[in-house]
Amino acid sequence: MVYRIFVEKKAELAHEANTLCADLKKLLGIKSLEKIRLFNRYDADNIEKELFDYCTKTVFSEPQLDIVTDGIDNSDGAVVFAVEPLPGQFDQRADSAAQCIQIISQGERPLVRTAKVYMLYGSLTDEEITQIKKYVINPVECREASLEKYDTLVLNYDIPTEVETLTGFNELDEQGLESFMKQKGLAMDLADI
Repeated sequence: MVYRIFVEKKAELAHEANTLCADLKKLLGIKSLEKIRLFNRYDADNIEKELFDYCTKTVFSEPQLDIVTDGIDNSDGAVVFAVEPLPGQFDQRADSAAQCIQIISQGERPLVRTAKVYMLYGSLTDEEITQIKKYVINPVECREASLEKYDTLVLNYDIPTEVETLTGFNELDEQGLESFMKQKGLAMDLADI
Protein backbone atom coordinates (compact mmCIF):
# COMPACT_ATOMS: atom_id res chain seq x y z
CA MET A 1 0.00 0.00 0.00
CA VAL A 2 1.20 3.50 -0.81
CA TYR A 3 1.11 6.03 2.03
CA ARG A 4 1.19 9.77 1.31
CA ILE A 5 1.83 12.89 3.35
CA PHE A 6 2.37 16.57 2.64
CA VAL A 7 4.94 18.63 4.52
CA GLU A 8 4.79 22.43 4.61
CA LYS A 9 6.99 24.88 6.48
CA LYS A 10 5.19 26.81 9.20
CA ALA A 11 4.02 30.23 7.92
CA GLU A 12 6.77 32.18 9.69
CA LEU A 13 9.42 29.86 8.17
CA ALA A 14 8.04 29.66 4.62
CA HIS A 15 10.97 31.58 3.10
CA GLU A 16 11.12 29.51 -0.09
CA ALA A 17 7.44 30.13 -0.86
CA ASN A 18 7.68 33.83 -0.07
CA THR A 19 10.81 34.28 -2.18
CA LEU A 20 9.24 32.45 -5.12
CA CYS A 21 6.11 34.61 -4.87
CA ALA A 22 8.23 37.79 -4.89
CA ASP A 23 10.30 36.51 -7.84
CA LEU A 24 7.20 35.68 -9.89
CA LYS A 25 5.73 39.12 -9.24
CA LYS A 26 8.97 40.89 -10.08
CA LEU A 27 10.44 38.77 -12.90
CA LEU A 28 7.24 37.68 -14.65
CA GLY A 29 5.16 40.74 -13.74
CA ILE A 30 2.30 38.67 -12.30
CA LYS A 31 0.80 41.27 -9.96
CA SER A 32 -2.40 39.30 -9.31
CA LEU A 33 -0.44 36.57 -7.48
CA GLU A 34 -1.19 37.05 -3.78
CA LYS A 35 0.48 34.11 -2.07
CA ILE A 36 2.16 30.75 -2.67
CA ARG A 37 2.18 27.71 -0.42
CA LEU A 38 4.75 24.96 -1.05
CA PHE A 39 4.51 21.36 0.09
CA ASN A 40 6.92 18.46 -0.17
CA ARG A 41 4.82 15.42 -1.02
CA TYR A 42 6.12 12.02 0.05
CA ASP A 43 4.75 8.71 -1.21
CA ALA A 44 6.10 5.53 0.36
CA ASP A 45 5.49 1.92 -0.65
CA ASN A 46 6.77 -1.37 0.78
CA ILE A 47 6.51 -0.03 4.33
CA GLU A 48 4.37 -0.83 7.36
CA LYS A 49 1.86 1.81 8.53
CA GLU A 50 3.42 2.03 12.01
CA LEU A 51 6.89 2.63 10.54
CA PHE A 52 5.50 5.22 8.11
CA ASP A 53 3.77 7.06 10.96
CA TYR A 54 6.99 7.05 13.00
CA CYS A 55 8.99 8.33 10.02
CA THR A 56 6.50 11.13 9.46
CA LYS A 57 7.94 12.88 12.52
CA THR A 58 11.54 11.74 12.18
CA VAL A 59 12.42 11.43 8.47
CA PHE A 60 9.89 13.37 6.41
CA SER A 61 9.54 16.41 8.66
CA GLU A 62 10.90 18.36 11.58
CA PRO A 63 7.95 18.86 13.97
CA GLN A 64 9.29 22.17 15.30
CA LEU A 65 9.52 23.62 11.75
CA ASP A 66 6.92 21.81 9.65
CA ILE A 67 3.20 21.11 9.39
CA VAL A 68 2.34 17.59 8.23
CA THR A 69 -1.01 16.70 6.67
CA ASP A 70 -2.56 13.71 4.90
CA GLY A 71 -4.03 15.92 2.19
CA ILE A 72 -4.28 19.47 0.94
CA ASP A 73 -7.39 21.51 1.66
CA ASN A 74 -8.21 23.44 -1.49
CA SER A 75 -11.64 24.69 -0.46
CA ASP A 76 -10.50 28.27 -1.14
CA GLY A 77 -10.01 27.56 -4.85
CA ALA A 78 -6.24 27.95 -5.19
CA VAL A 79 -4.50 26.69 -8.31
CA VAL A 80 -2.71 23.45 -7.38
CA PHE A 81 -0.07 21.57 -9.35
CA ALA A 82 2.82 19.27 -8.51
CA VAL A 83 6.28 18.81 -9.98
CA GLU A 84 8.31 15.59 -9.82
CA PRO A 85 11.65 14.41 -11.22
CA LEU A 86 11.52 12.75 -14.62
CA PRO A 87 11.76 8.95 -14.59
CA GLY A 88 15.44 8.09 -14.49
CA GLN A 89 16.45 11.37 -12.82
CA PHE A 90 18.04 10.95 -9.41
CA ASP A 91 15.74 12.19 -6.63
CA GLN A 92 17.99 13.14 -3.71
CA ARG A 93 15.10 13.78 -1.33
CA ALA A 94 13.46 10.40 -2.02
CA ASP A 95 16.74 8.50 -1.85
CA SER A 96 17.73 10.10 1.45
CA ALA A 97 14.31 9.36 2.95
CA ALA A 98 14.46 5.71 1.81
CA GLN A 99 17.96 5.29 3.27
CA CYS A 100 16.91 6.80 6.62
CA ILE A 101 13.85 4.56 6.82
CA GLN A 102 15.99 1.51 6.07
CA ILE A 103 18.42 2.48 8.86
CA ILE A 104 15.55 2.95 11.32
CA SER A 105 13.81 -0.30 10.39
CA GLN A 106 16.96 -2.38 9.87
CA GLY A 107 14.98 -4.02 7.06
CA GLU A 108 14.27 -3.60 3.38
CA ARG A 109 14.56 -0.19 1.78
CA PRO A 110 11.07 1.14 0.93
CA LEU A 111 10.17 2.79 -2.35
CA VAL A 112 9.84 6.56 -1.90
CA ARG A 113 8.79 9.18 -4.43
CA THR A 114 8.59 12.89 -3.87
CA ALA A 115 7.02 15.87 -5.54
CA LYS A 116 6.87 19.58 -4.85
CA VAL A 117 3.26 20.80 -4.67
CA TYR A 118 2.46 24.44 -5.44
CA MET A 119 -0.68 26.26 -4.30
CA LEU A 120 -1.15 29.60 -6.04
CA TYR A 121 -3.54 32.22 -4.67
CA GLY A 122 -4.93 35.20 -6.56
CA SER A 123 -6.98 35.98 -9.65
CA LEU A 124 -4.65 34.26 -12.10
CA THR A 125 -5.35 33.89 -15.80
CA ASP A 126 -4.62 30.67 -17.68
CA GLU A 127 -1.71 32.44 -19.37
CA GLU A 128 -0.22 33.48 -16.01
CA ILE A 129 -0.57 29.92 -14.67
CA THR A 130 1.22 28.63 -17.78
CA GLN A 131 4.00 31.21 -17.25
CA ILE A 132 4.43 30.14 -13.62
CA LYS A 133 4.57 26.45 -14.55
CA LYS A 134 7.15 27.20 -17.23
CA TYR A 135 9.20 29.12 -14.65
CA VAL A 136 9.24 26.35 -12.02
CA ILE A 137 9.34 23.25 -14.25
CA ASN A 138 12.71 22.57 -15.87
CA PRO A 139 11.73 20.06 -18.60
CA VAL A 140 15.25 18.60 -18.68
CA GLU A 141 14.93 17.22 -15.16
CA CYS A 142 11.29 17.34 -14.05
CA ARG A 143 7.68 17.26 -15.18
CA GLU A 144 4.24 18.11 -13.92
CA ALA A 145 3.10 15.30 -11.62
CA SER A 146 -0.31 13.77 -11.17
CA LEU A 147 -2.21 14.85 -8.08
CA GLU A 148 -3.87 11.43 -7.87
CA LYS A 149 -2.69 8.92 -5.29
CA TYR A 150 -0.59 6.04 -6.64
CA ASP A 151 -1.63 2.40 -6.37
CA THR A 152 2.03 1.37 -6.44
CA LEU A 153 5.41 3.06 -6.77
CA VAL A 154 6.87 0.22 -8.83
CA LEU A 155 7.72 1.59 -12.28
CA ASN A 156 7.47 -0.67 -15.30
CA TYR A 157 9.11 0.45 -18.52
CA ASP A 158 8.87 -1.06 -21.96
CA ILE A 159 12.35 -2.07 -23.02
CA PRO A 160 12.96 -1.19 -26.66
CA THR A 161 13.97 -4.11 -28.83
CA GLU A 162 15.35 -1.89 -31.59
CA VAL A 163 17.23 1.40 -31.55
CA GLU A 164 16.63 3.78 -34.43
CA THR A 165 19.69 4.74 -36.48
CA LEU A 166 19.58 8.36 -37.62
CA THR A 167 20.85 8.87 -41.15
CA GLY A 168 20.85 11.55 -43.83
CA PHE A 169 21.64 14.52 -41.64
CA ASN A 170 25.17 15.01 -43.07
CA GLU A 171 23.65 16.28 -46.32
CA LEU A 172 21.29 18.82 -44.67
CA ASP A 173 21.82 22.58 -44.60
CA GLU A 174 21.43 24.65 -41.41
CA GLN A 175 17.64 25.01 -41.72
CA GLY A 176 17.30 21.30 -42.51
CA LEU A 177 19.37 20.39 -39.45
CA GLU A 178 17.20 22.53 -37.19
CA SER A 179 14.07 20.86 -38.58
CA PHE A 180 15.71 17.41 -38.20
CA MET A 181 16.57 18.09 -34.53
CA LYS A 182 13.02 19.21 -33.73
CA GLN A 183 11.45 16.29 -35.59
CA LYS A 184 13.63 13.73 -33.79
CA GLY A 185 13.50 15.51 -30.41
CA LEU A 186 17.29 15.67 -30.12
CA ALA A 187 18.77 17.27 -27.00
CA MET A 188 21.49 19.25 -28.77
CA ASP A 189 21.98 22.57 -30.48
CA LEU A 190 23.08 23.36 -34.02
CA ALA A 191 26.77 23.41 -33.11
CA ASP A 192 26.49 19.93 -31.58
CA ILE A 193 24.93 18.35 -34.62
